[in-house]
Amino acid sequence: MYRIDAKEVVTEIVGARQKAVAESSLSKRAKEIASSPIDSAMSSKIIVGVVQAVELVLLAVIGIIVYLTYVTEADFLPYLVLSVGASTLALFGQNLVKNHSIQKYRTTLKQISRALGVWGAALLVVVAALFLLKLSDSFSRVWLLGWFVVGSAFLVFYRIAVRSLILQWTIGGQLKRRTVLVGGGPDAETLIKSITQTATNDIELLGLFDDRADKRSPELVADCPKLGKVADLVEFARLTRIDLVIVSLPVSAETRVLHMLKQLWVLPVDIRLSAHMSKLKFKPRAYSFLGDVPVFDMADKPISDWNIVAKWLFDKIFAAVALVLFSPIMLITAIAIKMESKGPVFFKQKRHGFNNELINVFKFRSMYTDMSDEKATKLVTKDDPRVTKVGRFIRKTSIDELPQFLNVLRGELSICGPRPHALQAKAEDRLYHDAVDGYFARHRVKPGITGWAQINGWRGETDTVDKIMQRVNHDLYYIENWSIFLDLYILIMTPVSLVSKNEGAY
Repeated sequence: MYRIDAKEVVTEIVGARQKAVAESSLSKRAKEIASSPIDSAMSSKIIVGVVQAVELVLLAVIGIIVYLTYVTEADFLPYLVLSVGASTLALFGQNLVKNHSIQKYRTTLKQISRALGVWGAALLVVVAALFLLKLSDSFSRVWLLGWFVVGSAFLVFYRIAVRSLILQWTIGGQLKRRTVLVGGGPDAETLIKSITQTATNDIELLGLFDDRADKRSPELVADCPKLGKVADLVEFARLTRIDLVIVSLPVSAETRVLHMLKQLWVLPVDIRLSAHMSKLKFKPRAYSFLGDVPVFDMADKPISDWNIVAKWLFDKIFAAVALVLFSPIMLITAIAIKMESKGPVFFKQKRHGFNNELINVFKFRSMYTDMSDEKATKLVTKDDPRVTKVGRFIRKTSIDELPQFLNVLRGELSICGPRPHALQAKAEDRLYHDAVDGYFARHRVKPGITGWAQINGWRGETDTVDKIMQRVNHDLYYIENWSIFLDLYILIMTPVSLVSKNEGAY
């Protein structure tokens, strides 16, 4: 059907990115940064989660190994339960004293002393519980002592190894968050200095964006270059990866802050409002911190960290299974298309993907080749003469979308998400992004083969502004409320909606 060439996909993406950078209206310095190679990023939350899981499992395994070495005559199950239970208690204690974080992993004596203290305390709690429950005679003291000693030695070496890896990844740039500032002048200078002094190499400042063009906004602030105006930031973020945007404006400047957020909320990034110059003081839990710099969380990147892993696995597994299950239908469809009209079986159309990147979406060809409309400048309507007889059926039943499982395997689409629209699609002769304010916010996640809007009846023709607004509103609801269970619900309801809510599909 179609062979997925990873090298070809990467080359295509890189080439498209370089072309987009060259054609952009950004400043020379912004273009240089956007076109520079980017180190692969690693999620801090995933690293911390893996470190915790490995520590828990290995501590329990050590307890079992010590049992197999010294206590062969006693029943295995009680020792297994106690090994897992005590290790889990120790993990809880490590989190209680906040000894599982990237910042802690960079230390030596602090994290090791806390790890050993919590490990000893956890076993003391176990011993006390066994004594109170009159079960102490059921477990070997040699086993408990041996487990404590070997477990302590493991924690020392394990934490040293973790520290070494974290420092290596930090130096290599894998743990850096690519960051830009909004705002300039003395406030931004103070913020930049505070971040660089206390953020322990987590933050890579690319530059700042400021709408002011007078002396209050110089071209260089604390060695951080000005890259353009705030409107340029949206274009800049489309061309290169940005993880974090820090707005350096006083909290009291409500109108300016809201104006900034209205421009930036369409981006798939974390947005933080700096509180370093605010005279208003809140309780510590009201803030999050970048090093020692307090910030307010204004927006978070949707579907991040472990959620990305879950959605990636869900997409790849389901797409592979679906291609196998639907292969007979796809083969019959391909033969029917070839028999009815001349031309290729597949139709390839450029659409906006994640973060407005252009992707080639695959479909079964449903129109006569000489009438195909690659840019979708005219929506397909009922009894459209451009559509073949086979095409009318496969569009009505959504069989024409089945090749998009290939896009999922290529990493360009998800199974569930906002549907990718054609570049020139219009409603009432207005391009979608002109008709709907904040339209591009739907591109903060990967588009999908099916979605929340589709199962709620908003599929097919979008000839009015109200229809496209309804679709966008449903897409934004999906993004803000995503869960793996919502994806499962959408999958279950998709065939139902094809039957019951299919009036607008031509």
